[in-house]
Amino acid sequence: MHPIIKLVSQRIALGLLLLFGASALIFGLTEALPGDAAQAVLGQAATPESLANLREEMGLDRPALTRYVEWLGGILQGDLGTSLTNKLDIAESVGKRLGNTLFLAFWAALISVPLAILLGLLAVRYRNRWPDKLISAVTLTTISIPEFLIGYVLVYFIAVKLGWFSPLAMINDSMSIWQKLSAIALPVIVLTMVVLAHMMRMTRAAILNVMQSAYIETAELKGLNNFKIIYRHAFPNAIAPIVNVVMLNLAYLVVGVVVVEVVFVYPGMGQYLVDHVTKRDVPVVLACGVIFAAIYIGLNMVADIVAILANPRLRHPK
Repeated sequence: MHPIIKLVSQRIALGLLLLFGASALIFGLTEALPGDAAQAVLGQAATPESLANLREEMGLDRPALTRYVEWLGGILQGDLGTSLTNKLDIAESVGKRLGNTLFLAFWAALISVPLAILLGLLAVRYRNRWPDKLISAVTLTTISIPEFLIGYVLVYFIAVKLGWFSPLAMINDSMSIWQKLSAIALPVIVLTMVVLAHMMRMTRAAILNVMQSAYIETAELKGLNNFKIIYRHAFPNAIAPIVNVVMLNLAYLVVGVVVVEVVFVYPGMGQYLVDHVTKRDVPVVLACGVIFAAIYIGLNMVADIVAILANPRLRHPK
């Protein structure tokens, strides 16, 4: 078997195993929380008889392992189940909200990825000079501040004081694309600021590592322009670690948006997950957790496969 095929197969098998482990962990942690969906629906004043009846109706009286195995069997058939609290089909509810989360992540990635690479190239071009130090200082400052704090600061100054954008990122199907972009402007800015520094610094470090190679010295001796050497010779050979960190941050843009969605009351997967965690709606929490885990593990697998394909020793084995 070709080494590349073997390595890719191993990554896929490991990804599926991790996904199974993540689902079991999420289920176990949810079960460990005090109370259950029946308690959340009926409240603290519920009688033991009414709680027992509702638990039986919801199927919560059965062993946890039995419920998990049944849920896992449904997932393998493409059935995410039904919400315990509102009896709605989870797949239908999740579909629209996942689309909203991907819409937000897409526009944040469209801005942050090219900007991070450009800033990384500029930092290398002017390394150890004031542009490099300024870029590093600003990006490190933004990554050091929690996203909820950045969000509240932007809401206060940009939305409340200046009135440029709405403080709430509410979107619906009747809005035009420009209305939607205006509504999500603040959360996109927050997400961009959060992921920009990591991608920029990895781009800078990867290119600087390649710049120490012998063929870069040859290009410099030929009198080539410094910026041309960086983007024509150093950048293409540093693409593997850059793609890796970009994929990790793209995964964060989808999976790590929970706080940002809650701050801006955005109707995405994060807000949906938080709402149903408070209700102890285990099937919804499991469905959201597995979708988030699948996206994160999937993008990490893509990064691993790109790194494998970028390795010439694996592409052309002896």
